[in-house]
Amino acid sequence: MTTSAVPASRPTRPGGRAAALLAAAHGGPALAVTAIAALLAVRSDLDARDAVLVTLAVLTGQLTIGWGNDLRDVTRDRAVGRRDKPLATGLLPVSWVVAALGATAAACLALSALLGWRSALVNVALGAGAGHAYNLGLKATWWSWAPYACAFGTLPSVVTLAGPDPAWAPAWAGAAGALLGVGAHLLNTLPDLADDARTGVRGLPHRIGAPASRALAAALLAAASVLAVLGPAGSPPAWTLGALGVVLVLTVLTLVTSGRAPFRAAVAVALLDVLLLVVAR
Repeated sequence: MTTSAVPASRPTRPGGRAAALLAAAHGGPALAVTAIAALLAVRSDLDARDAVLVTLAVLTGQLTIGWGNDLRDVTRDRAVGRRDKPLATGLLPVSWVVAALGATAAACLALSALLGWRSALVNVALGAGAGHAYNLGLKATWWSWAPYACAFGTLPSVVTLAGPDPAWAPAWAGAAGALLGVGAHLLNTLPDLADDARTGVRGLPHRIGAPASRALAAALLAAASVLAVLGPAGSPPAWTLGALGVVLVLTVLTLVTSGRAPFRAAVAVALLDVLLLVVAR
């Protein structure tokens, strides 16, 4: 089995270069996490300047994780013939990604510092740092879930520690975020289990298998929903209780259906989790 891909022609247009860089940065997940941070910032007591800074600090950290992942995995991606990876196909030179990662890492440090040392430490060390720990080895161990729990669990605190009265986010918010993160890890890994197995990557989802990973993801995401609804002080709004009913139905579908339906139901629960976490008071 060959371990090299036939290089494709390099993009010559700025738009092509930008699209390839975004793909190598895992743009979808990076933008999703950034959107959660932005919505949490808007819902907090941050002023407009700090809300923008939080959003950009999280975005730049997420981009470094994505680029670091593809740089680390380029040989493995070539071995399994990943045509969706610009580095593996030769569409994107390694030097471009290295330069983008370095510049964005510097921007992340600068933006985070403007939020104060507490928020900066959490965003850089526990957010972006956890992602890079995953890339550098934890992804292939039983502890593959831990970076996701750490990064998602501390994301609410990146916001609250940047506020006028810096404080850690409530325990229920951190726990809900951690459960959401681990559930997202399990779901995100499912499509790549076969390719990962061919190249020796055996994280938690690979070790327990696809059916157990899907069921565990459903349970964790449902628990995150319960925390997001019942964790804040006071009586929860009626609509959030209705959302819990929808979560229950989707969780059951995840466990009893077959084909693509369980995955889609679990993803729907994850989206509801994000909504409930963002609007929770």
